[in-house]
Amino acid sequence: MKNNIFYLLISTLLFISCAEKEKSKSETESVSSYLDYSNSDDQFTGGINMIPVKTPKGTFNVYTKRVGNNPKMRVLLLHGGPGGTHEEFESFDGYLLNEQIEYIYYDQLDSYYSDKPNDSTLWTTEHFVEEVEQVRKALNLNKDNFYLLGQSWGGILAMEYALKYQDNLKGLIISNMMASAPAYTKYANEVLGPQMNPAVFKEIMDLEANNDFGNPRYSELLMNHYYTQHILRMPVEQWPKSINLLFEHLNPNIYVFMQGHSEFGMTGNASLKNWDVTAQLKNIKIPTLVIGAKYDTMDPKHMEWMSKEVQQGQFLFCANGSHCSQYDDQKTYFTGLIKFIKDVNEGKF
Repeated sequence: MKNNIFYLLISTLLFISCAEKEKSKSETESVSSYLDYSNSDDQFTGGINMIPVKTPKGTFNVYTKRVGNNPKMRVLLLHGGPGGTHEEFESFDGYLLNEQIEYIYYDQLDSYYSDKPNDSTLWTTEHFVEEVEQVRKALNLNKDNFYLLGQSWGGILAMEYALKYQDNLKGLIISNMMASAPAYTKYANEVLGPQMNPAVFKEIMDLEANNDFGNPRYSELLMNHYYTQHILRMPVEQWPKSINLLFEHLNPNIYVFMQGHSEFGMTGNASLKNWDVTAQLKNIKIPTLVIGAKYDTMDPKHMEWMSKEVQQGQFLFCANGSHCSQYDDQKTYFTGLIKFIKDVNEGKF
């Protein structure tokens, strides 16, 4: 009897050991496949593809870099600005890699890593929507795997793309962007500005009234009293290199043309000054995550409202975050983002 129990115990331990080895092997193979570029055309460049984009002014190349392989969850990242860079998303390396979610860095035309024709006739939402569509086709993204994430100006672009091409999308993420430029300008001037030291706010407004945007004092006041409160809530000396590079590489020509000089909304001759899709949000039927933050330059209440206007919306609130909440409220931001992507993928949304 004792021998039978002994042999049964040994058999059970061997079975468990084999099962653990198979599980470990399976997990290893899964991770290996995710990080394996050996059968890819872009192995030579480490995932970088310069994608040709046709425009009325000729064909130009835009920069993309793929991270990971996942045929079911592929996220194309639309940076802010306009004229910013993919560098603002480099914190994604610290979170999405571990979740085996494929994501693609992308610099839009006239941004730092892409071609720069510097032609303002191409600086329209219509052009950039068609540019995203050409990038989608080149990367073989489709409704079974394609998530589009846009932050700030990228959020405008993501909304515009979804309103025209949502049948190509599996999920949409609008990060830190309102659906109305006039509403954003109103919030900046009537809510955020008056929260500042009155003397500082007056000096900033006086500089703007005199069109003295090139004055170093203007940048100094913004950086020390506005950016560190509403763009990235950290002392400037603690800002990550990726955000500093974003500022260093920003294309001021396209930024001023579309956004304007002022940091208190879109003013002057900014081409986006009257942009507004609030009445069209109800036409977005795909699963949509809207991310807002308490200290953002964008009104979080407006963004929560947006999540209710779309047909399948969800709101993620970053209670400690600002405009770059992917840095100053990372745990909330990435926990919510990853859950959304996986829930949509598993049909749980």
